[in-house]
Order: sequence, then structure tokens, then C-alpha cells
Amino acid sequence: MILVTTAGKVGSEAVRLLREQDVPVRVLVRDPDKVTALAGAGAEVAEGDLDVPTSVDDAMAGVSAVVLVSPAVPAQELNVVASAARAGAGHVVKVTSKASADSPIARRRWQAEIEAGLAASGIPHTLLRSNAYMQNVLALAPAIAKTSSFGSSAGKGRTGLTDARDVAAVAAEIAAAPARHAGQTYWLTGPGLISNYDVAAVLSKLLGRTITYRELTFEENKDAMIRAGVPGPIAEMNAQAFSLTAGGDAEWVTEDVPSLLGRPARSFGQFAADYGAVFS
Repeated sequence: MILVTTAGKVGSEAVRLLREQDVPVRVLVRDPDKVTALAGAGAEVAEGDLDVPTSVDDAMAGVSAVVLVSPAVPAQELNVVASAARAGAGHVVKVTSKASADSPIARRRWQAEIEAGLAASGIPHTLLRSNAYMQNVLALAPAIAKTSSFGSSAGKGRTGLTDARDVAAVAAEIAAAPARHAGQTYWLTGPGLISNYDVAAVLSKLLGRTITYRELTFEENKDAMIRAGVPGPIAEMNAQAFSLTAGGDAEWVTEDVPSLLGRPARSFGQFAADYGAVFS
């Protein structure tokens, strides 16, 4: 049995892919009513909360491997690590980022704290360091649909954007057969570097109208996200990450996705075509 700790963009897809392979999988969620499709595909649904260790322990029963993916709150993910250690789970696949204990971005410091706890647990594990997700562009869809424009503090910076579906596919692949991946760290990206100007060009071609990208300051970007309903601390972290992107922080691409999956990583063009209706 494989446990997936949340049903977000990576977790849900990992569950779906594992069920396609007829692999027993359980997903831990607060609200089972939100994952009826996964239950219909044959996944076990464990109702619980990452803040409640006893509910995590209940979900961990009989688990051989864990796909650890969540918003990277240290107390929550370390609850999962401790539960996995108690249950004797054989492997943890940790979905993470470019983590650093001295990063100016709190989320990256939190990831580093979680990774340190995972290493200290002694559980065999694999780290999946993803570049920025293509799915993050979906947050801009309302502005693009309404104004045919979007803005960011990423400037002209380029990113090896990765499709969350590819990250999920790698996580599922490793969780199902983890032995050779113990102790490994994989850096997951799409096939090339793209800037927000490139994103605008792809969307313009797809939608048949001109999509314009505007370079914003850090404060402008943060305030725009807050006005769009993003909580202040998350808006600040996102704007910090975009500002670092402007300086080249996300300018890296690897061949880890095709090497692990035996197929090319999805391009932003493929992603945009799949989600084109959202931007219309």
C-alpha cells in the first residue's frame, strides 16, 4: 500500500497514475467528499489531518511507501515522517523544491527543515526537487481571460518550468519501485527555459489574440496577488520567488524527467494546449 499525503495537483495525479497501474494506494484528506473521483478509481480514502498525529498513524497502517507532498508546513510533514518511522514504512518520496536553510524565502527554509528531519529519521527516501510548476500560471488565468495581460516581478528571468503531472508521474514511478532510488535527489524540469515573455507568446498563439506581459516590482506583484485573494504571507513568498527568478535563480534544466519516465517532459506549449479553455 502506498500513502499519498494530500490530494493537490501532484498528489491527485500520483494517485490516479498508481491506480491506472492497479497499485494499491491510499490518500489522506480532510474532506473525503472532494476526492470522490479518486475513490471511484479504486483509491482508499483516509480522512485525517496532518496536524493530528493519530490520524496520520491510522492512515499509515500497512503502508510500504509514502509520497510526501503538502504545502511544506514543517510540523505537518514531520508528523508524517515520524509516523512513517513508527510504522516501519520502507520509503518516502519527498516532493520538495530548491530548499535552503538560509534562503530569504520562508517556504524554502521550511523545506530544508523537513528534509533534515527526514534524513535524521533513517527512512530510505528520495527527494524530488521541482522547478516552478506550469500549473502556477493557472492562477493568472482570470486576469488573462479578462484583460489579455498579466504581470510578475520575475522580469526577464527564465525558468525550467515543469508540469506538475510529470512530477506526479515521477513520484508514482519511484513509490511503486523505490529500491534503486534510495538516497537519490532528482531535479525535475520541463524541456527548456522560458520567460514570461515566452509564456505570453505561447498563449497569444494558442488563443488567437495578443497576450501582454508586464514587468512588476516586488511590491506591485505582492499587492496584486493579495487583491486576487492570495493570503499575505503566501503572496510575499511567491513575489520573493519571482524576484529571485529575475536574477536567474530558476534558470536550470535537467534530463531527469525523461530519464526516469522514458519519455520527454511536457513542454509549456503542451501544457497550455491542455488547459487552453481556462485562459479563454
